[in-house]
Amino acid sequence: MVELASQLLSLSLLMEVVFGEPTLTKGTCVFQGKVDDRNLYEEGDIVIGGLFPLHYGPVSFIQSYQKKPEPTGYKYFSARALRWMQTMAFAIEEINQRQDFLPHLKLGYHILDSCDDIPVSLRNSLILVSGLHGNNINSTCAGMERPVSPVIIGDAASGVSMAVLRTLGSFQIPLVSYFASCNCLSNKKEFPTFMRIMPSDAFQIKALVKLIHYFQWTWVGVIGVDSDYARFAIQLFLEESSKFGVCAAYVHLYPVLLSKESVNKVVQTIKRSSAKVILNFSGESELQSILRECGNQNVMDIQWIASEAWSTAKSLWKEFHSLLKGTLGFAIRKAEIPGLQGFLTQQLLSRARKAHFLAELWEEIFDCKLNESLNDHVHGKTSSDRRPCSAPESLNSVFSEYWDVSQLRVSSNVYKAVYLIAHALHDLSACVPGAGPFADGSCADPIHFLPWQLLHYMKQASFNTLGEEVSFDKNGDPIASYDLMNWQEGPSSSLQLVKVGYYDASLGREKDLVVNDSTIWWHRGHKAPLSMCSESCFPGFRKANRKGEPVCCFDCIPCAEGEISNETDSADCRRCSIETWSNQARNQCVPKAIEFLSYQESMGMVLCAGSVFGVCVTAAVSGVFIAYRTTPVVRANNMELSFLLLLFLAVCFLVSLMFIEEPTDWLCRIRYTTFGISFSLCTSCILAKTVVVLMAFRSTLPGNSVMRWFGPAQQRASVFLCTSVQVIICLVWLTTRPPQVVYNTRHQSAKIIMECMVGSEVGFWCVLGYIGFLACLCFVMAFLARKLPDNFNEAKFITFSMLIFFAVWITFIPVYMSTSGKYMVAVHVFAILASAFGILLCIFAPKCFIVLLKPERNTRRQIMLKK
Repeated sequence: MVELASQLLSLSLLMEVVFGEPTLTKGTCVFQGKVDDRNLYEEGDIVIGGLFPLHYGPVSFIQSYQKKPEPTGYKYFSARALRWMQTMAFAIEEINQRQDFLPHLKLGYHILDSCDDIPVSLRNSLILVSGLHGNNINSTCAGMERPVSPVIIGDAASGVSMAVLRTLGSFQIPLVSYFASCNCLSNKKEFPTFMRIMPSDAFQIKALVKLIHYFQWTWVGVIGVDSDYARFAIQLFLEESSKFGVCAAYVHLYPVLLSKESVNKVVQTIKRSSAKVILNFSGESELQSILRECGNQNVMDIQWIASEAWSTAKSLWKEFHSLLKGTLGFAIRKAEIPGLQGFLTQQLLSRARKAHFLAELWEEIFDCKLNESLNDHVHGKTSSDRRPCSAPESLNSVFSEYWDVSQLRVSSNVYKAVYLIAHALHDLSACVPGAGPFADGSCADPIHFLPWQLLHYMKQASFNTLGEEVSFDKNGDPIASYDLMNWQEGPSSSLQLVKVGYYDASLGREKDLVVNDSTIWWHRGHKAPLSMCSESCFPGFRKANRKGEPVCCFDCIPCAEGEISNETDSADCRRCSIETWSNQARNQCVPKAIEFLSYQESMGMVLCAGSVFGVCVTAAVSGVFIAYRTTPVVRANNMELSFLLLLFLAVCFLVSLMFIEEPTDWLCRIRYTTFGISFSLCTSCILAKTVVVLMAFRSTLPGNSVMRWFGPAQQRASVFLCTSVQVIICLVWLTTRPPQVVYNTRHQSAKIIMECMVGSEVGFWCVLGYIGFLACLCFVMAFLARKLPDNFNEAKFITFSMLIFFAVWITFIPVYMSTSGKYMVAVHVFAILASAFGILLCIFAPKCFIVLLKPERNTRRQIMLKK
């Protein structure tokens, strides 16, 4: 409430200054409090305001209000922020010395300390836009000695800048920040008068996420100070990191004023987590307590990732170098400002005893007391304990960030901010009446302009300085460009900030991040540390998320058969195409093995041997029959039909060879038709032989001359006539839906079965059915003739052969239907061989037995004897 009351009183003062209407006593300005006269000031036609966090780390205490409240004390003094202040002064003096730039205007500056504290920043920003200073308190408004600042360069912190903007924004006073990066400040509805030289956190977050993804860190701790800057940055980080599969092991926000309990809670969170990489969003002052406690609790194995707020903060190195060695972080692009170092040194040597800020730096550097007039409360300590400064102090024997111009990053932003305002003023001064950007083509007065008129020109500004082009988007943000910095230990344990890469948003998504791995020094070891919740899943495995845990915590499950993953940490396994199958490692789809019955495998060899053996046996029987063709046994039952039957049996054996080896469309058509026709020829011959037996005995009856009508010619004709029906069936089959080669992937997933499909099922079963029909006729005829009175009755052997034939083919049908691939073909070949051997052995083996082993029975008398 005290802070709010102070802001309201200050607003009352501001309203009087801007609108000329007193809110307290008419014509009088009353400032509630004491104005700090510690500032840098230079007169000018236009005075640019500046806010810089020269002091930081407020000392917390509770006011008793029993006496006049004491000003807040601050723990730390920032020599770096003093360099920023002096850079602003240097840039303005440089512009004033130019004859080609704003020749008719002299720029001045009024620079105050914001203390990185919202109350102080609000108070000092109101002082800047009102023109108050330490010598005109309680004076009349008309008597103010200093001109108001139409624009302010500041502040460094995003949260502080937001508070100032909410106050000054109502009066359209521009604020140009050199270090505030919160993405929230790009909201032009809430902060319409804000511009900045510092890129938005939206780009910094993209750069950080890409960096983390580059090193394959998927399990990262995220901490930050409880401020608008950190909250918005962490929110953006969580959103962006999810796109790259990066998870936050924890998110912990700690207060600005850290207590011992708060620090311990942060360190305990770090210790409990398995994450070895930590991203911190805060300034250097808030981080010091955490690093100190990490050292006390021996938490030393952390790879720190710095936000740009502390990525070049050298003040942390001296005490925490063992913790921060190897730190990576993005920093503003470095630039060289010619003449700045000499200006800094000259200002310190010439004005150390006159200017409060420079005197304080001198005391910090040499640990002595220079001026009695210094306010002891600024540091929350007294300077009385220090020895008086003596004349011989030399700058050559000490180091300070004040004159260290090797890493001009924020300083270059301050320099660009001054030139942004200067270029806007230059464009405003060059306006031609009647062609101006405002209503009716009017122009603004080059000196007595309104702040919003200057803001218009600032938004349109585009210029080159320090070797870079400076321009802004519609939100007043510059194009993002960062250096990737690595904290390395140099000689005498000094800090060396080494550029090991960069991020440039203008190069496009694929090329925006460049990292030079070979130049990076890691916190421990010579390679990037591992930081992941679960080990990566190698190719051949997929990730299976653990229930109730982040997506980065998972188990690795092997891919199923027929599926692969050829990437590390694959979320799913990809099914192979129908022509391919997964290899044993499940990381590659390889062409499926093509399976068919071949001569190279044992089963094919056995069947081939059986076929060749059958041909040989048939040839041997034929040889015996030829050799003994004049004997009664051979001549009996039509010798010509016997030779035809042997020939067709040999063809049947040879047909089985067509079922072995790689099938083709033509081979499929030939094998089925030759199989059907050859067996039709065999069964037709057997049928003819059976009919001959019946006719022969019928012809012995008196008056029966049937054999005259069924002589050798008629017997041959009957064989081919019966076979012609099969030929017609095969021709119809081939012309309608012929057999063809198909690649069967249904029965065996890992193989492609190359097989002959019959095409027309009706055609195939008609062929088999007709063979079965002829076999049935043979069986019936032979069965009727089995008991005819003859010493050598062939009909009973035909009966046995047909029984074997039926047994084979009846068994064949269910087995054939239940198998697939090469085994189905093998069943078919086996049926052909078995039935052919059955016919060969049953019909011809008894004759060969008599011819070769019982020659005494191979006589006409023995043949003609009746039982």
